[in-house]
Amino acid sequence: MTNDLQSFIRFLSVERGLSRNTLESYERDLQQFVEYLQQQGITAWRDSGKTHIAGYLSQLKMLGRASATLSRNMVSIRALYQYLVKERVTDSDPSIYVDAPKLEKKLPKVLSIEEVEKLLEAPQPELVSGARDKAMLELLYATGIRVSELISLNVTDINLQMGFIRCTGKADKERNIPLSSIAIRCLTTYIHNHRMKLLKKTADEEALFIGHLGTRMTRQGFWKILKKYANEMNIANEITPHALRHSFAAHLIENGADLRSVQEMLGHSDISSTQMYVQVTKLKMKDVYNLAHPRAKL
Repeated sequence: MTNDLQSFIRFLSVERGLSRNTLESYERDLQQFVEYLQQQGITAWRDSGKTHIAGYLSQLKMLGRASATLSRNMVSIRALYQYLVKERVTDSDPSIYVDAPKLEKKLPKVLSIEEVEKLLEAPQPELVSGARDKAMLELLYATGIRVSELISLNVTDINLQMGFIRCTGKADKERNIPLSSIAIRCLTTYIHNHRMKLLKKTADEEALFIGHLGTRMTRQGFWKILKKYANEMNIANEITPHALRHSFAAHLIENGADLRSVQEMLGHSDISSTQMYVQVTKLKMKDVYNLAHPRAKL
């Protein structure tokens, strides 16, 4: 069984071209599953069944593993059995009879308007890097685009005159998103006065945002910048790369924006992904009520 597992990992590496981290994750999960089967007296894949898979998942749950971990293990197990059937190691795939664990949907962490304002005011726009950072943060909060979309922007994707950006999201889907007036001002200042100074000798670089090496800003580079300003401003809320995206959506809905418009701006294919921000605003409303109503705590 261990040899079959190693063959599967090689298949994922050669045929699927998966990353080293992903391969290690598959191997770690499935090695534990093999050990569980062997403890149950199973020495051949054809002797394993849905009860063994369900028992393994139950054991993980008893050990306190998160639902996301259980779900990931189920994905690994299903992929393995599909491979084993294809290679005729076994005749059946018992994993198809086991329901995948339901994932707990966690609500996104949203910054308060005050925290957003503190973060946006943190950069020093008189400095070259500060002007760039200010433009990046204002653009993120103005449009709700993902960090990956932000660093992928080219200068030609920005229409300052019309006040829109063209963004290419998941599955190469393009969307046009309006810009706030302050985002337009910050972008104008950065592009016209500071961007060329960051380019150094790579003046042909078409990227909108330039890192310290004179080339396109990286996700890691932006993450360091965001963390730096959050620490400087003593923002208590945990900052993530998606912090301004989540805040953009929640604040729009909180102030009366319709779900369909927010969905389109965020680039969500399913409106259920956008509806989670309604839950965030409802929780905030409850907190406000509990703090303000004189009889809320009686």
